This record gives sequence, C-alpha cells and structure tokens, in this order.
Amino acid sequence: MKLHTFTTLFLIFSLTFSFAQKDVKIEGTVIEQDTNIPLEYATVVVKSNTDNNIVTGGITDAKGKFKVEVPEGTYVISVEYISYKTKTFPAQNITKDTNLGTISLALDVDTLDEVMVVAEQTTVEIKLDKKVYNIGKDLTTAGGTVSDALNNVPSVAVDVEGAISLRGNENVRILINGKPSAMAGFGDSNILSQLPAEAIERVEVITSPSARYDAEGTAGILNIILRQKETLGFNGSVSLTAGHPDNIGLSANLNYRTEKFNLFSNFGWRYFDAPRNSFNDVTYFDREEDGTIVEPDYRRIRETQEVERLNRNYNANLGMEYFLSESSSITGSIFYRLGSDADLSLNNSERFIDGVIVEETLRREKETQDDNSYQIALNYEKRFGDDSDHKLTVDFQFEDDTQEGFTNLNEDYIFINTNNPTDFQIEQEFTDEDNKEYLFQADYVLPLGENSRFEAGFRSNLENEVTDYRLIQEDTLTGFLEVNDTLTNKFDYDENVNAIYTQYGTKLGKFSFLLGLRLEHTQLKGKIDSRLTDEELVEAFGFPIETDFDNNYLGLFPTVNLIYNLSGDESDSEESITLGYNRRINRPRGWFINPFPSRSSRTNVFQGNPNIEPAFSSAFDLGYLKRWDDFTLTTSVYYQHETDSFERVEENTGQQTTDGIDIIRTIPINLSSNKRTGAELGVLYNPAKWLRLNSSVNVFQFETDGEFNGVDYSTKNTSWFARFSSKVTLPGQIDWQTNARYRGAQQDAQSDTDGILSIDLAFSKELLENNLTVSLSVRDLLNSRKRQSTTTTEFFERYSENQWRQRQVNISLIYRFNQSLNKRDNQQRNANGGGGDDMEFEG
Repeated sequence: MKLHTFTTLFLIFSLTFSFAQKDVKIEGTVIEQDTNIPLEYATVVVKSNTDNNIVTGGITDAKGKFKVEVPEGTYVISVEYISYKTKTFPAQNITKDTNLGTISLALDVDTLDEVMVVAEQTTVEIKLDKKVYNIGKDLTTAGGTVSDALNNVPSVAVDVEGAISLRGNENVRILINGKPSAMAGFGDSNILSQLPAEAIERVEVITSPSARYDAEGTAGILNIILRQKETLGFNGSVSLTAGHPDNIGLSANLNYRTEKFNLFSNFGWRYFDAPRNSFNDVTYFDREEDGTIVEPDYRRIRETQEVERLNRNYNANLGMEYFLSESSSITGSIFYRLGSDADLSLNNSERFIDGVIVEETLRREKETQDDNSYQIALNYEKRFGDDSDHKLTVDFQFEDDTQEGFTNLNEDYIFINTNNPTDFQIEQEFTDEDNKEYLFQADYVLPLGENSRFEAGFRSNLENEVTDYRLIQEDTLTGFLEVNDTLTNKFDYDENVNAIYTQYGTKLGKFSFLLGLRLEHTQLKGKIDSRLTDEELVEAFGFPIETDFDNNYLGLFPTVNLIYNLSGDESDSEESITLGYNRRINRPRGWFINPFPSRSSRTNVFQGNPNIEPAFSSAFDLGYLKRWDDFTLTTSVYYQHETDSFERVEENTGQQTTDGIDIIRTIPINLSSNKRTGAELGVLYNPAKWLRLNSSVNVFQFETDGEFNGVDYSTKNTSWFARFSSKVTLPGQIDWQTNARYRGAQQDAQSDTDGILSIDLAFSKELLENNLTVSLSVRDLLNSRKRQSTTTTEFFERYSENQWRQRQVNISLIYRFNQSLNKRDNQQRNANGGGGDDMEFEG
C-alpha cells in the first residue's frame, strides 16, 4: 500500500494558499478503469514544476468530480487512490481554466494484495526502536477488550488476574498514543479490560525505547495507538456484543472530517459479570519460639472462594483536530469514564486438627465501588517549511480519577466442634481514592539532510494520589460498631518526574543508528496520617517506617539503537539486524508503598513497604528480521540486569486472628539483583489467500539474588511461553480463527506455578454488502485458564488455584458506514450483476 498517499492527503487538508496573481481552475472526473464507476475521495495533487512543492490539491466528490484553483503557472498534476495506480500528467503551463476530462485509474494488483494482508491479519513492522503490530481483523477480539487484543500480540501476555507482562516481565509501561493516559489507568492495567478492542489501530512493542520515551518500565513500553479515520466526510462504525456469562456491550466510533477540521469520537457502554473462583489449601508447620516448639492451633485450613463481579462501565472520548494553517494544527480531546461495580464474595473455610474438620465458616464480602475519571488533553503541532518532519509538538494533559469504595464483611459458623467458639466481628471498610496527574511535554524534531535528524524535548509528569481509609469493627461485647484507630489512616503520595532528552539518528548506506540521552529527576514524596506512634507502627508492621518522607533520585538514561539492512535496494525480500541498549527505571506505585494492609482476607493480607526504592536496569537486545513474499521471520535474544529489583514475598507476621489463625502477609521488597536472559522467535506465513498462520515462542531465564528479614530469596528459573494463531476462510466466505497460548511452568524463591493452556475460537461472516460483520467467539474454550501454584515457607505450605475469568461466549455485530473502499466494492458488484469473491477493506 502506498503509505505516502496518507501523508499527502493529510497535507492537502491543511494547505490553503492564496496569491495576488490571477487564479485559474483545474477540474475533471475520476473513474475506475473497465467499470467506469466514479471514485469518491480520490486525491488530486498539484505540484510546482520548479521546486516540486505541493501548491494545492483536492478530493473527488461522490460523482468522482474535483475542482481546484491555482495561480497561473506551470504545474505537474497527479491523481491518486488507495490500491490504484497513480496517474500523473506531465508539466504544463496553465494560464486559463482547464478541464482534464475523464481520468481512468487502473487497479494496482500488487498494492491491492498488500492492502488485503494489512486489513485481515496482524502484521509486524520493524523500526529502529520498536516493533509495530497492526491489530488488523482479529476475530477472537471482536466484542472484546483492549486486554484481549494485547494478549494476541507477540511477546505480550495477560495473565489470569489481568496483569500485563512483556517477555515474562510485568514491569511494563502502558502508553496511549505515546503518553500516559487515564484510559490506561493510574498504574492499574485492569482498566484496559473495560475499553473495546475495536478502538485500537496498532500496538507498538518497544523493547528498546529511545530517549524520547519516559524511562519508566524495565521490561519496556506498550504504546497503544487508537483509531482515527482520515477519510473526508462522516463515517464510522457501531458494534453490539452479547455473551455468557452476562456480557452486553455497545460501542460506536464516529468521525467527521473536512478540509479544515477532523472531529473524532468513541463511545462505549458495557455491563458484564466476570465470575471468578479460587481455592487455597494451607498446611501450617510447627514453629520455634524462645527455644520451645509451638504447634499451630489449626494444622490445615482449606478455603474455597466464589466471587460474582457485576460491572457497569461507561466511557466516552471526544476530540477535534483543527488545522490552523497549512503548517500547524491544534487538537483537543476529553475522555470520560464512569464505572460502577458490585461484587459478592463467598469464602468457605474448613479448619482441621489431626485430619479432622473442627470448624467450618462462611465469610461474606459485599463490595461496591464507583469510579469516576476524566482526562483533558491539548496538542499543538507546528511544521516548518516544506519538510513535514521538521516540527514542534507541545502537549498538555490533565487527569482526575476518584474512587469511592464500601465493603461489608461478616463471618458465621456453619459447623463447629470446639469448646471455645469465636465471636466474629462485622467489619465495614470505607475507601476514598483521589488521583490527579498533570503532564507537560514539548518535542522538537530537526531533519539534517535527507538521512539524519536531531530531536530534543522536555517532559514534566506530576502525580498525586490520596487514599483515605476507614475501618469500622463491631464490639462483640456491646454489638456497637466502632472505628479501629489502629488501621484507619490517610496516605498522601506524590510522584513527580521531570525530564529532558536529546537524540540523534542518521542513515549511512545500509547502516542506521539512533543515539539518545535522557536526564530524569524523580521525587517520591509521601505522608502517612495515622494515630499510631512510631513505636506502635514498628510493632504493628514489623519494621521501622517513615511516616513523612521525601526521596529524590537523579538518573541518566542512555539509549543506543542500531539497524543494518542486509538486503539490497533491488531485492524482493527484506532482511535486517537490529541492536539496542537502554537503561530503565522501575518506580514503586502508591499501593506498593502504603504500609496499611488490605482486609479482603483475615488470614492473608497484602501490605505495602514505605522503605522500597526504585529499581534500575540495563538491557541489551539483538534482533533479526527476514521477510519474503509470503513468509516473515523475526527473532531476537536479550539480556537484562536489574538492581534493587522488586520481589513480592510472603512471611508470617507473628500475629493471629481472634480464633488463633496465623496471619500471613505479602510484601514487596528490594532484592539485590535480577538477571534475565531470553530469546524469542516469531513467524508469519501466508501460503494461500484462504490460510494465514502466525506463531511465536519466547524462552527466558531469570536469576534473583537477595535476602529480607534473614531469609534468602535467591533463585534461578527457566520458563517459556508460546502462541499460535491460524485463520482459515471456509466455503461461503466464513472466516475461522483459532488462537492458542501456553505459558510454561515457572518457579521463584517461594512458589512453583504450573503451566497454563488457553484456546480461543472465532467465526465471522460479512453481510449487507460487507458493511456488517457477524462474529461468534469463544474465549478459553477448555475453561483451563487457571493459575495453580504451590508456595512453601518455613511456616506453611499452600496450594492454590485461581481463575480470574471463566469461559466466555460472545456474539458481536459490527456495522460500518461511509467507508469508501467498501462502497466502491459494492458499486462494482452491482455493476457486474453481483457475485464474485468477497473482499473486505478497512475504511
């Protein structure tokens, strides 16, 4: 596909020249050769014969007609249309109104085949600092979410709890359109499970980020680019989804574009039930206290939890790009999300002594949460001279997210065979969270000759997070509800990052490089408002903490990206080698620092660590790409060394519940180092128009070294994950897609986790002259996407199973309107009397 067509079209929309001399008109009609069908939205470009610069241009109307005005002079005129051969008129002196008559364009068969590939499958493009995956027509994500789409991108995995990892590393930075965004949540990747997959145009997997990007994320960056139509006029799509378990969604992508502005929008509503379940079987060991062996009150505790999660989400994104002149534009947008969740958790607990059940209880947890967030963004772009690459962009972004949560917990006996029953307390939790984030950014790009360019920029990211937590518990003697002053608290946390960067890139024959340096200052500032004294805090949490801290870090982050093109300019194939180096930082999020424990379980809690510090990593990446007509091979090997790496460990708090059960906490800590080595291989194979295959495999080894509270958490482990996707066109033009993913078993210092297999199926059919797509999909066909692990410490051994989302069956309808290539296809079929092969294009 001729990518310069889109660039030319964009420039033409914003060019409005006026001169003092007399203007003359150039007009004509553009049709398709052989069928004589008028071609709407064909591009007419008028260039000066002296310097080859674009003077003006136009777009054909529904009848294929165009009319432009130019000053008297000598011009070269060309007519372009996607997947058609360009028609160019030799230079001619135009001194009066000129009619070029009827212009016939012939299909460019090579380009047409290329367009079909891009439209119907995920493709890969290798650049100096990233790999770009065009999502294309992924049937299994029809009616799905951004998380579902990411799970089909090579090198990326989304686990059963919604956590996103890149090459097996969960410390990945999520960006929307190149910037941190409320659409991706404030460090909460579960937000991505609420946004429709249809909104994505492509995903950039940046394993060796250049200096232009924030240094956050030791694994790298996932940059999600949202769709924005370039076609003039009003166009878009509407999708409707229904499924089981309860899943009803409605979304619309609407776009209206003129030569002066582009209005774009995305709206969505979704109601769904995402039931999850878990199972824990814990055996407690004897422990030594002051030289005495102490037996646990219960030798074994078995818990079965079922959670009903009803979610209602509304999201809207509305924006407009306004072309101020032929060389500048301003874009404004507002994003709004409203979420209302209601969860009901039933946790059945069986307690054993000497292999006999002595107690059985049922714990009920009702939780409601309202999430209200919005984002305002402004972008200004100025291009200098005739070079579209010479530009200045300035961005401002403000985000606000408020969450109000209420949880009611109570526990009752189902069976009891002990002499000292416990009076369980009713508990009520009130949690208010307020997140605010400001982003200021400026980027300047200066081309130096044809093959070199210089870039520089500044970014300031200021984030404040306030968590106000109040715990009310029942006094079992009086029955009154009272505030627990020990755990009630307010945590005010700031993360401020200011950065400047510069980078230089050039191409020398077959060799290209991009060198950059980024300087970042990080301020992590927090204040804990608690009624506990410092001594009481140490007693409660087991280690000294600072309730008012202000930590500052200054870091230099160099980046080096090299590429060598092994194929010649005349070669039909593409072959290249890439080499990248970068230094990164992993900053702890607020919930990693807040020391007050979660209360979703009486016996297993998560507790932040205010003493945790950022981790730093250095990473190397060596890649190879070989592309043939119907086969693409990508492979790479990588190495990463991280210092003060994060590790979540489990330990006994030394405290017990009122009925004598040891309380186990999970806490993040800084280990001394984490070394990660791996290799990945990916293939794209299209042996026939009816069959497309896509597969990748990643093998990695990680080695951690360090200790905490006298326990050595050093470990070494090798694991792998693989995915396979096939798309087959069946008789009747029905598309069938299968996606399979397998994540190998892995171990860390305390846990062994089994492998996980997941298979998705989807079928799709085009109706109403290719304007309506009907899809049926089944996610997790075998209902096997469960995490099974065994955790062993000196105090206990626990076997656990966790299924975050059960098998899902969806049917989706996607209706597209005013998409020019579909319209041209329909006209051609009507002119030929119908029939023929169905072909689909994205508008």
